[in-house]
Amino acid sequence: MADLTKYRNIGIFAHVDAGKTTTTERILKLTGKIHKIGEVHDGAATTDFMEQEQERGITIQSAATTCFWKDHRLNIIDTPGHVDFTIEVYRSLKVLDGGVGVFCGSGGVEPQSETNWRYANESKVARIIYVNKLDRLGADFYRVVEQIKNILAAKPLVMVLPIGTEADFVGVVDLLTRKAYIWDDTGLPENFVVEDVPEDMKEQVEKYRSELVETAIEQDDDVLEQYLETGEEPDLETLKKCIRKGTIDLAFFPTYCGSSFKNKGVQQVLDAVVDYLPNPTEVRPQPEIDLEGNPTGGHAVVDPEGPVRALAFKIMDDRFGTLTFIRVYSGTINKGDTLLNTYTGKTERIGRMVEMHANDRSMVDTCQAGDIIAVVGMKNVGTGHTLADQKNPATLEPMVFPDPVISVAVVPRDKANSEKLSNALGKMMAEDPSFHVEVDDESGETIIKGMGELHLDIKVDILRRTYGVEAEVGAPQVAYRETITKPVSDSYTHKKQTGGSGQFAKIDYDVEPGEPGEGFTFESKVVGGRVPKEYIPSVEKGFRVMKDKGPLLGFPLLDFKVTLKDGGFHAVDSSQMAFEIAAKAAYRQTLPKCGPQLLEPVMKVDVFVPEENVGDVIGDLNRRRGMIKSQEQGATNIHIKADVPLSEMFGYIGDLRSTTSGRGQFSMEFSHYAPVPNNIVEKVREEVKAREEAKN
Repeated sequence: MADLTKYRNIGIFAHVDAGKTTTTERILKLTGKIHKIGEVHDGAATTDFMEQEQERGITIQSAATTCFWKDHRLNIIDTPGHVDFTIEVYRSLKVLDGGVGVFCGSGGVEPQSETNWRYANESKVARIIYVNKLDRLGADFYRVVEQIKNILAAKPLVMVLPIGTEADFVGVVDLLTRKAYIWDDTGLPENFVVEDVPEDMKEQVEKYRSELVETAIEQDDDVLEQYLETGEEPDLETLKKCIRKGTIDLAFFPTYCGSSFKNKGVQQVLDAVVDYLPNPTEVRPQPEIDLEGNPTGGHAVVDPEGPVRALAFKIMDDRFGTLTFIRVYSGTINKGDTLLNTYTGKTERIGRMVEMHANDRSMVDTCQAGDIIAVVGMKNVGTGHTLADQKNPATLEPMVFPDPVISVAVVPRDKANSEKLSNALGKMMAEDPSFHVEVDDESGETIIKGMGELHLDIKVDILRRTYGVEAEVGAPQVAYRETITKPVSDSYTHKKQTGGSGQFAKIDYDVEPGEPGEGFTFESKVVGGRVPKEYIPSVEKGFRVMKDKGPLLGFPLLDFKVTLKDGGFHAVDSSQMAFEIAAKAAYRQTLPKCGPQLLEPVMKVDVFVPEENVGDVIGDLNRRRGMIKSQEQGATNIHIKADVPLSEMFGYIGDLRSTTSGRGQFSMEFSHYAPVPNNIVEKVREEVKAREEAKN
């Protein structure tokens, strides 16, 4: 059996362009996993192996790799930074025990860092912080540490201090050992010397070191008591134990700095992963739920001898077939075992198991609690499904994914492409739970839905290149919704008399607006058998079926409640079908009277612009019906936060670039649904009408 205390399952996450993938490359080089370093800007990074990633210089899929450092096995997942792919970060954090949050030394805490940090807090993942790119113009380690405190409300525990800044950045001082690590200019990670602390930094080092010691020993009452009595610092080993405990308890986050590109400071981060991040046995065990989704009170305790519990967190299609990435929480899985998929209720046989290194692999015959591996050729396993022991099944807490906010129609060129398209979309949906596909019943059009323009842009690119599908792509459509604003009491009677038995159903009901986010709710207050019990579910079904077509423009209806109060039936002519028809007709009759309102997705937009362009950019956002929330002075630019309707944001990147001469950047993510102003409702009505006519 492998020694689980020597395992570290970690993820590297950050804002786009903070240097995650470069840091991963350096780690692989240092641990001897690769011999030649590939650069992101050359499109040669090991973990960016998709063509789309190499061209755009961004990470799209999270890639998994395994390496060794100081006798410890590190399973590392490099995650994307781009907001449209946060789903990849979310599901990676869900199965990891620890993380490395990378921040840019000059950009600091950027919007995506906030989102990722929030996900990590929700998943209760222990983290260390690494401030990268300290060799860049405008880099300031101390400013980033302050931002981490103020913006993320986190407690950074500074472990090293930088020697020199920007172009003069040469190394770091380790506060625990009071030693300076100085690298030469060859760019090789192993070319460093260990010296005493530079004279001009001694005072600063002592100040930060005493802060470090005082924060760390708060984790152990005995050590704290002894320190207060004698005034003597505990030894290095005791200090490290205290830091480890505080890191695992999320009391603070050990903070490091360096320049991954110049190979300075990465060793200290690797040492910290081994010294302070938890092994699989030290993490809060995953709660188990039964097949109905209720907590059982049990937990998947990390134990190779226990019943098998494994979570499929990612599906990837490659040239050898479908790969299902699983994190084993408990038990041992051998090649040839048969496990139960608790989501489908079907069994799955474990064929080939492989250890992944980006898109290379090596075969394994067995894996155990704490491992992250990929299984080849599983047919019916989706993201978030649990694989469990057949004799002792339980489900692990599943993942929750956000709904898409933007859609485009995809029309294949001909019949041959049509078949290719449906196969490809099936595989892509299995890989990415935030990507949805549906077919419009009336027009037969295939609609793909995603988290943003870039998300769908990449998907269409994958369709063309990976799957060779030739298709026309329509203009992006916004996912509008509808809701109601006032309550109405109403009644409807459905009567139909033909030869033989007729149909009869009478219902009295209230329709009222619900709380935002509540969805559709139904309640029956019928007494005295005025509507027999067996017909009540049919009334609910009638309303539920209709809610996807709102009374205003036919968009799905959100947040309303129907209460069935009374009704009438006929001993011979009433049936479930009659009551369902009555409910559908009642929906058409009553909902238009309830003050229906159109809602649109509003995005949280973060724009970074040079100072001289702020006025123009804010004016442009106001024209797009944006609400400016705040503007903050950054190191090199101004950070504007705003809420803007998605429908106004199409093509924004082009306008922003031309306004700021290519220096502006922005990111956006879904925030909430808000009512659409009346003049815009008319515009949407005309668009809907034009689309209907085009179909016919």
